[in-house]
Amino acid sequence: MLATQLKYDMLMFTREIFYMVFTIIVPPVTYLFMGQLFGDVMYAGNLNYAETYTPSFILLITFGVIFFAFGFDQVMNRTTGVEKRINLSPVPKRTLLLSNILRSIIITSIGYFLVFFIGMIAYDLSFQPLNFVLSFGVFIVLNAALLVISSAIYSLFTSMNGALVFSIVIFQVVMFTGGFTMPINMMPKFVQIIADFNPIYHMNQLFIAVWNGQFVWNNSSLLSIGFIIGCVIISLVVLRFSNKARK
Repeated sequence: MLATQLKYDMLMFTREIFYMVFTIIVPPVTYLFMGQLFGDVMYAGNLNYAETYTPSFILLITFGVIFFAFGFDQVMNRTTGVEKRINLSPVPKRTLLLSNILRSIIITSIGYFLVFFIGMIAYDLSFQPLNFVLSFGVFIVLNAALLVISSAIYSLFTSMNGALVFSIVIFQVVMFTGGFTMPINMMPKFVQIIADFNPIYHMNQLFIAVWNGQFVWNNSSLLSIGFIIGCVIISLVVLRFSNKARK
């Protein structure tokens, strides 16, 4: 039953042009475009463009898939009555939720390998097996954190239009304050302040460090980890109250 539901959910994702553009097409194209502009620039930690932005754009795809195809889908199902019909269907609700989670992880994993192979072909990105495996493990953990945060945020929406506007706006905000366009320390001060309160920025910094084997336990990494954990805990509390309110 789970396999059949997962196959159906994957098929539905490929038919959603809006999801495909924002999650699978825009990030890799932007990664290639920025590489043409800044491919020769060196970044913090003596990292080149590919070493810095390959993990960043993998995370951007992950954010896009989870917020659009997982979070926004929940609002759409809730506001169009699909959720009620699902509750009356013979398919267990837990199976549907698990299918959505697996779909998100499969698609984000495709994005992981897609951006990595683009980096290898276009920018001579080196392959280090140990870092690659460790990075993928951290990538799965970040997936889990984003799934919880996304579910909590979208549980607050009662209007599909409101959720859609929020999704488009938050994608742009994350692009500029998450460190996906240029280093945050080169941005205006107000952008740097927003970045400090953006969990995606903290995830991005950690992921870049792990990807390049530069992760160390210091005040900065502990602050980022603590902030992400705090956001997950708050999200779990929000989900608990949201679920109670809908019963």
